[in-house]
Amino acid sequence: MNRALVVIDVQESFRRLPDWHLASQPDIVGQVNRLVDLARAQDDLVVWVLGARAGSGTVFDPALGHVRLMDGLDPAADEPVLVKSAHNAFTTTNLHQLLTRRGVRELTVCGIKTEQCCETTTRVAADLGFDVTFAIDATATCPIPDPSGGPSLGVADIIERTRYALSGRFATVRTVGELTGAAVR
Repeated sequence: MNRALVVIDVQESFRRLPDWHLASQPDIVGQVNRLVDLARAQDDLVVWVLGARAGSGTVFDPALGHVRLMDGLDPAADEPVLVKSAHNAFTTTNLHQLLTRRGVRELTVCGIKTEQCCETTTRVAADLGFDVTFAIDATATCPIPDPSGGPSLGVADIIERTRYALSGRFATVRTVGELTGAAVR
Protein backbone atom coordinates (compact mmCIF):
# COMPACT_ATOMS: atom_id res chain seq x y z
CA MET A 1 0.00 0.00 0.00
CA ASN A 2 1.70 3.19 -1.15
CA ARG A 3 -1.46 5.21 -1.82
CA ALA A 4 -4.05 6.86 0.38
CA LEU A 5 -7.33 8.69 -0.01
CA VAL A 6 -7.58 11.65 2.37
CA VAL A 7 -11.19 12.72 3.00
CA ILE A 8 -11.20 16.20 4.52
CA ASP A 9 -14.00 17.77 6.57
CA VAL A 10 -16.97 16.03 4.95
CA GLN A 11 -18.82 16.65 8.19
CA GLU A 12 -22.23 17.65 9.41
CA SER A 13 -20.89 21.04 10.54
CA PHE A 14 -21.12 22.33 6.98
CA ARG A 15 -24.74 21.29 6.59
CA ARG A 16 -25.52 23.58 9.53
CA LEU A 17 -24.06 26.68 7.84
CA PRO A 18 -26.56 29.15 6.34
CA ASP A 19 -24.95 29.04 2.88
CA TRP A 20 -24.73 25.23 2.53
CA HIS A 21 -27.72 25.28 0.16
CA LEU A 22 -25.41 27.12 -2.28
CA ALA A 23 -22.73 24.40 -2.15
CA SER A 24 -21.05 23.44 -5.39
CA GLN A 25 -21.41 19.72 -4.74
CA PRO A 26 -24.45 19.00 -2.57
CA ASP A 27 -24.01 15.26 -3.26
CA ILE A 28 -20.45 15.23 -2.00
CA VAL A 29 -21.17 12.09 0.04
CA GLY A 30 -21.93 10.16 -3.17
CA GLN A 31 -18.75 11.38 -4.85
CA VAL A 32 -16.62 10.63 -1.80
CA ASN A 33 -18.11 7.15 -1.50
CA ARG A 34 -17.14 6.43 -5.11
CA LEU A 35 -13.54 7.29 -4.23
CA VAL A 36 -13.71 5.31 -0.97
CA ASP A 37 -14.99 2.26 -2.85
CA LEU A 38 -12.15 2.60 -5.36
CA ALA A 39 -9.52 3.02 -2.64
CA ARG A 40 -10.77 0.01 -0.72
CA ALA A 41 -10.93 -2.11 -3.88
CA GLN A 42 -7.29 -1.23 -4.57
CA ASP A 43 -6.31 -1.88 -0.94
CA ASP A 44 -5.35 1.77 -0.46
CA LEU A 45 -5.49 3.46 2.91
CA VAL A 46 -8.49 5.72 3.58
CA VAL A 47 -7.92 8.52 6.10
CA TRP A 48 -10.84 10.55 7.41
CA VAL A 49 -10.17 14.07 8.72
CA LEU A 50 -12.57 16.26 10.69
CA GLY A 51 -12.12 19.95 11.37
CA ALA A 52 -12.81 21.18 14.89
CA ARG A 53 -12.59 24.45 16.80
CA ALA A 54 -13.05 23.46 20.44
CA GLY A 55 -14.63 26.12 22.62
CA SER A 56 -15.66 28.26 19.64
CA GLY A 57 -19.40 27.87 20.19
CA THR A 58 -19.79 27.40 16.42
CA VAL A 59 -20.90 24.37 14.40
CA PHE A 60 -17.20 23.39 14.45
CA ASP A 61 -17.19 23.10 18.24
CA PRO A 62 -17.22 19.36 19.05
CA ALA A 63 -19.38 20.05 22.11
CA LEU A 64 -22.33 20.89 19.82
CA GLY A 65 -22.25 17.45 18.13
CA HIS A 66 -21.83 18.45 14.48
CA VAL A 67 -18.15 17.53 14.17
CA ARG A 68 -18.88 14.08 12.76
CA LEU A 69 -18.89 12.58 9.30
CA MET A 70 -21.91 13.36 7.13
CA ASP A 71 -24.59 10.71 7.10
CA GLY A 72 -23.79 8.08 4.49
CA LEU A 73 -20.05 7.96 5.18
CA ASP A 74 -18.87 4.91 7.08
CA PRO A 75 -15.21 4.45 7.98
CA ALA A 76 -13.99 0.89 8.22
CA ALA A 77 -12.64 -0.19 11.61
CA ASP A 78 -9.02 0.03 10.41
CA GLU A 79 -9.36 3.47 8.79
CA PRO A 80 -7.99 6.34 10.89
CA VAL A 81 -10.25 9.27 11.79
CA LEU A 82 -8.17 12.33 12.66
CA VAL A 83 -9.32 15.65 14.10
CA LYS A 84 -7.53 18.83 13.03
CA SER A 85 -7.68 22.41 14.21
CA ALA A 86 -5.70 23.95 11.32
CA HIS A 87 -6.78 24.48 7.73
CA ASN A 88 -4.52 21.70 6.43
CA ALA A 89 -4.71 18.10 7.59
CA PHE A 90 -1.02 17.85 8.54
CA THR A 91 -0.12 20.61 11.01
CA THR A 92 -2.22 19.61 14.01
CA THR A 93 -2.49 15.85 13.41
CA ASN A 94 -0.14 12.89 13.02
CA LEU A 95 -1.14 12.45 9.35
CA HIS A 96 2.41 12.80 8.02
CA GLN A 97 3.76 10.20 10.44
CA LEU A 98 0.86 7.85 9.78
CA LEU A 99 1.40 8.02 6.00
CA THR A 100 5.17 7.71 6.30
CA ARG A 101 4.92 4.66 8.60
CA ARG A 102 2.72 2.93 6.05
CA GLY A 103 4.96 3.79 3.11
CA VAL A 104 2.35 5.99 1.42
CA ARG A 105 3.77 8.25 -1.29
CA GLU A 106 0.66 9.01 -3.36
CA LEU A 107 -2.43 10.83 -2.08
CA THR A 108 -5.84 11.57 -3.48
CA VAL A 109 -7.46 14.53 -1.73
CA CYS A 110 -11.19 15.28 -1.57
CA GLY A 111 -13.58 17.03 0.79
CA ILE A 112 -14.79 20.43 1.97
CA LYS A 113 -13.89 23.30 1.23
CA THR A 114 -12.29 23.14 -2.19
CA GLU A 115 -10.15 26.28 -1.90
CA GLN A 116 -9.56 26.17 1.82
CA CYS A 117 -8.78 22.94 3.67
CA CYS A 118 -8.54 20.71 0.57
CA GLU A 119 -6.29 23.03 -1.42
CA THR A 120 -4.16 23.86 1.63
CA THR A 121 -3.69 20.19 2.48
CA THR A 122 -2.73 19.51 -1.15
CA ARG A 123 -0.09 22.24 -1.12
CA VAL A 124 1.42 21.03 2.16
CA ALA A 125 1.38 17.42 0.94
CA ALA A 126 3.23 18.41 -2.24
CA ASP A 127 5.78 20.33 -0.16
CA LEU A 128 6.28 17.19 1.94
CA GLY A 129 7.07 15.21 -1.23
CA PHE A 130 3.79 13.38 -1.79
CA ASP A 131 2.47 12.85 -5.32
CA VAL A 132 -1.03 14.34 -5.03
CA THR A 133 -4.17 13.89 -7.08
CA PHE A 134 -6.90 16.42 -6.37
CA ALA A 135 -10.38 14.97 -7.01
CA ILE A 136 -11.96 18.29 -7.93
CA ASP A 137 -15.58 17.15 -8.23
CA ALA A 138 -15.35 15.35 -4.91
CA THR A 139 -14.78 18.68 -3.22
CA ALA A 140 -17.37 21.27 -2.28
CA THR A 141 -17.37 24.97 -1.61
CA CYS A 142 -19.79 27.85 -1.19
CA PRO A 143 -19.66 31.40 -2.56
CA ILE A 144 -17.09 33.64 -0.91
CA PRO A 145 -18.25 37.14 0.02
CA ASP A 146 -16.11 40.01 -1.26
CA PRO A 147 -14.39 41.58 1.77
CA SER A 148 -14.77 44.97 0.04
CA GLY A 149 -18.52 44.60 -0.27
CA GLY A 150 -18.66 43.72 -3.97
CA PRO A 151 -20.25 40.64 -5.47
CA SER A 152 -19.39 37.23 -4.05
CA LEU A 153 -16.98 34.93 -5.82
CA GLY A 154 -19.14 32.12 -7.21
CA VAL A 155 -18.49 28.42 -6.75
CA ALA A 156 -17.62 27.81 -10.41
CA ASP A 157 -14.99 30.54 -10.26
CA ILE A 158 -13.56 29.19 -7.00
CA ILE A 159 -13.27 25.68 -8.43
CA GLU A 160 -11.72 26.93 -11.65
CA ARG A 161 -9.20 29.06 -9.73
CA THR A 162 -8.26 26.03 -7.63
CA ARG A 163 -7.80 23.95 -10.78
CA TYR A 164 -5.48 26.58 -12.23
CA ALA A 165 -3.56 27.06 -8.96
CA LEU A 166 -2.93 23.35 -8.30
CA SER A 167 -2.53 21.82 -11.78
CA GLY A 168 1.04 20.98 -12.62
CA ARG A 169 2.37 22.73 -9.52
CA PHE A 170 1.02 20.93 -6.50
CA ALA A 171 -1.21 18.19 -7.91
CA THR A 172 -2.73 16.41 -10.83
CA VAL A 173 -6.36 17.53 -10.97
CA ARG A 174 -8.85 14.82 -11.94
CA THR A 175 -12.57 14.12 -11.75
CA VAL A 176 -14.05 11.14 -9.95
CA GLY A 177 -15.06 9.73 -13.33
CA GLU A 178 -11.50 9.97 -14.59
CA LEU A 179 -10.18 8.28 -11.47
CA THR A 180 -12.75 5.48 -11.35
CA GLY A 181 -12.70 5.01 -15.12
CA ALA A 182 -8.93 4.68 -15.17
CA ALA A 183 -9.11 2.00 -12.49
CA VAL A 184 -11.43 -0.28 -14.46
CA ARG A 185 -9.47 -0.28 -17.70
